[in-house]
Amino acid sequence: MSLKSRIALLSVFVSAGLLVAPAAQAAETTVDGRTVDPRPSTTKLAFELHKLAVLSHGKIRVDRIGRSNEGRPVWAARVGHGKTRIQYVTQQHGDEPLGTPAALEFLRKVGVEHSAWARKLLSQVTVDIVVRANPDGHERDWRYNYDPDATPEYGEKGKGYDINRYHDPAVAPKDNPATEAGLIQRRNASFRPDIMVDYHMQGRYRDANGKEITASTLWPTNAGVKPSDVDFAKQIAVVVQRSIDGNGGYVSQYPGGDYQGIARNGYGLLGNGSVLIELSLIPEREQQQIQDALASMLAIARSAADGSVRKVDPAAADAIPPRGPALPGTVEEAHEAA
Repeated sequence: MSLKSRIALLSVFVSAGLLVAPAAQAAETTVDGRTVDPRPSTTKLAFELHKLAVLSHGKIRVDRIGRSNEGRPVWAARVGHGKTRIQYVTQQHGDEPLGTPAALEFLRKVGVEHSAWARKLLSQVTVDIVVRANPDGHERDWRYNYDPDATPEYGEKGKGYDINRYHDPAVAPKDNPATEAGLIQRRNASFRPDIMVDYHMQGRYRDANGKEITASTLWPTNAGVKPSDVDFAKQIAVVVQRSIDGNGGYVSQYPGGDYQGIARNGYGLLGNGSVLIELSLIPEREQQQIQDALASMLAIARSAADGSVRKVDPAAADAIPPRGPALPGTVEEAHEAA
């Protein structure tokens, strides 16, 4: 589609009221002197994705990969044409939003800005992002999808399923009771990424010395994941740690479980370099948390493009400090480990 046609199409969407962006929320200055909405509405997210596609002159391709249980679109955006394939997923849990604006900023950086490094990057990697996997949970500001008839093993009866427990490779997407998890499964299967990174959020924690942790990461811990795939995920986790620490954050290991349905484990079992990133819920640092997530996305893509991720010593991941206790005066996570 030509640029003129894309602009005309976007104008039609706006005129029809489908993509009218609400007023931006007040926020600190963050990426490149602009303000970033930490919780864009469902409508604004669609507007921003389609706007980026237009501004990219076709480098960013936006697809609706399905609909939520309440009929809201679940969007994916793809950029690049390189051999190495990377998939990012944001906001499987509706009340864990900050990976979503980071994904928009990533697309802007590599798909819209016309830098030489971005052009080179996009010739080496293809990045596919499921942007806000759980729009119904976002609307309700809760963890689950929306399924009032659910009686889930993982989730809450009368509310819905915990999407991040329904990525067991042994369960086909058509049989997956968590609709949005099935959409991610299908996208992953068709894209066949080398790397899969899942963005979440956690509470506020400190290390053993009392220093506050701003993010946590973990690789597959299910015993069925091949050791070579665990090592690759550990290499990616070290890249994550270095990028966020280098941006002013502080990364710990996440104390996650080994259940095969957790995305980190499920896609590891499928041979992806599969990593979890948990951004801490620090209200006074919210804009910086978005920057840190963006830094990790860029670092993963760049290290995959130039092959440097494969030169990282996977044993360095074991030296990432463990997550310690919750900060005094904060509420620990009420949900199970992701």
